[in-house]
This record gives sequence, structure tokens and C-alpha cells, in this order.
Amino acid sequence: MSEMHDFKEVLKPTPFHDRIEKLNLMNSWAPWGGYKVSRVLDKLAAEYFAVRSGCSVFDMTPMEKYRIKGPDALEFLNRLVTRDVSNLKPGRVTYVVWCNDAGRVLDDGTIFHLGDDGFRLCAAHHQLDWLLLSSIGFDVTIEEETHDVAALSVQGPTSYSVLTEAGIDGLSDLKPFGILNTKLGGKDVMISRTGFTGDLGYEVWVDPSDALMLWDAIFGVKERGLYDVRAMGLDALEMVRIEAGFLLPGDDFVTAETAVRSGRDRSPFELGLGWAVSFDKPYFTGRKALEKERVTPIKRRLVKLSIEGNKPPTDSFLYDGKNGNRIGSIRKTVWSPIMKQNFAMADIEYQNGRVPNEIWAEIYYQKELEWKANWAKCEISEKPFWNPPRRNQTPPGAF
Repeated sequence: MSEMHDFKEVLKPTPFHDRIEKLNLMNSWAPWGGYKVSRVLDKLAAEYFAVRSGCSVFDMTPMEKYRIKGPDALEFLNRLVTRDVSNLKPGRVTYVVWCNDAGRVLDDGTIFHLGDDGFRLCAAHHQLDWLLLSSIGFDVTIEEETHDVAALSVQGPTSYSVLTEAGIDGLSDLKPFGILNTKLGGKDVMISRTGFTGDLGYEVWVDPSDALMLWDAIFGVKERGLYDVRAMGLDALEMVRIEAGFLLPGDDFVTAETAVRSGRDRSPFELGLGWAVSFDKPYFTGRKALEKERVTPIKRRLVKLSIEGNKPPTDSFLYDGKNGNRIGSIRKTVWSPIMKQNFAMADIEYQNGRVPNEIWAEIYYQKELEWKANWAKCEISEKPFWNPPRRNQTPPGAF
């Protein structure tokens, strides 16, 4: 008899829910891909600093996952995404974006080369319809496996030490964007040295039936008094991903699939992702439009912006001088507790293909219920705000 669906259950619990629910003292939840996930479990500051100074664990099970197999699997993926992935070796992961025919970004994600098991494509949003449509003419099979794989993101300077103490061997040789297949408690575990925090970290993938075993092995390290381990929610993840300069489709920009009004979607060049477009490979979706765009002066770009002062520049407009012309707006912002500075993702209009000489934010803020206005100078950063050497160190330091 098939399992009956409970229509009163709007959001599905993840395989880790039984453990996370006990830690979610704030009872703060959010929807993600049909699942119920934590927004803040205890204290936001503690969850943030766990990533930057200890070990944090984030339930990333709702991330969309697709398994792509068949003789044409690699050729199909190379046609789908803008980056050349033809040389992606088994046991490796790479970051990619993909566009529609107009060269506008549909989503970003990662491709895992799983060897004889094909490829796994991870995405922020549901992509099955686009993948199936794009696969016409290729000898491939595409299956959604979002609900068949449970995953934890284990991040922070002590993440290597925690996972090693939890019983996972072989991590010392695992390089960034590498994959390790091993055993934990006799169960199959796949580990990738990837993450969304800009710090040393790993993503651990298991069968949902083994999820609690994995959770207990990791948090058992804390119970033994060896390292502190803290669960993290979406709000803390948002802080660290902005520090790391990682994009979040749907938050930092409107995707081509969801844009209603003309000009609201973005190309890879307008997102600062020109490095992820390979014109020295065969045809890919959106190529013609992007070839045309790359030889014309850029009109706007999503940039990483540091803002002087401590006033929150949330939703602020940007100008080319105090009381100057409006040239853009803040998309997402964070006050970095560890660097004591405001950082933001911002959409900037370029002038004749060049970034404006000056960028100023007009910030409106409340002080004891009285509204005030303030001007703050902004600087574009081409590099991530947070990128510690330990992120890429192999073997990682045993902090």
C-alpha cells in the first residue's frame, strides 16, 4: 500500500528534523523547496561565529538535485551551461550558470562528476522542466533526486577536525572542489569540499535513512568535549554568503524564469560572471546573445560593495555623488560582525561602459523612532570580502 499524503502537512520535514527541532529554541522556521528549515535556532550571533571560529552544521537537504546519466551526459551539460565543463574529471565539482536563448541567467549551481554514476547537478530552484526540454536530441536520462539524498553542510575552521573525529577518514588529501566516497558507521557517505560560506568546509551527502546516524556522529564530537559544534539556520547563512561574495538567484537578481518586466533579468556579464562563460567551446544555450553582448559597453553590473559607517544601508538608493544622479540600489546587505563593516550586493548602472567614479548610498534609518538620513561612501570590491587562506589549504590545519 502506498504511503498516504497528509494534506495538512504543508511543509515536509527533512530527514534531520527530529534533531534540529530540539535545537530550534526560537521555533523559527522558513519554507525552502517544500521543506521546513530553520531560520534562527538559538542566537544569530552564535550561529554566525560558529562558522567563522568553530564548526557549524546546516541542513541543505532541500537543495534541488538532479542525476544525469547516459552516453551524452557530459555533452549535454556542456551544451546547457556557459562554462566549459568538458574537462571535468571524475571526483571533481565545478560552479556553473545556465541561460535561456537570450543569454539571461536561469539559475546557478554545481556539477558533480560521479564517475560511472553520471553527474549530479545542484541548483537553487526547480529546473527539471528546463533540463528535460534542453535534453531533446541527447541520449541522456535526467531524474530529480532532491528527496533521495540528505545533505549537511559542515563549515568553519574546525570542520575538518570535527569530521575526522566523527570517524570520516581521508579528508586530509581532499582538495577544494574534490569528492571523497567513504564509509561512516558502515554506511556509504559522499563528501565534497564545497560550501556556501567562503570558509573551510565540506558538504556531506547520504541516503535519507542514514541522516540521523550522520548527525549523531558529528554532534557526538561535541558531546565528547572535543570541539564545539553548532547548528546554523538560514539567517546566519545569509550573512556569511554575502561576506564570501556568493550570489543567490532570486535574492540578488531576478532570474529569467521569474522576470515579468523587460530588463529585470540579468546576463552572466551583468552579474560579474564573465569568467564563467567559455567562448572557446562548442555552441551552448545563449551563446549568440552573449557573443553580441560581450563586444558592447556594459550598462549595469551586480557588484560587491563595502559601505562606510555603521548605518544599515538596507534597500538604499545609490548615487554618483552626494545629491548626484541615481545610479543603482542595494540588493542585499549585511553588517559583518568579524570585519566590523557594512557589505552589500548592489546593482550599479555603468556610465559609457565604466563604473562611476564615485558611489554614495543615501541611508535612511531610525533612531528612537525618529527617521534620519545619512550619506555613506561606497567602494566596489572585485574580491570576496572574506577569503581566509584556510579555505583552500590542503591538508587543512587541525585547528
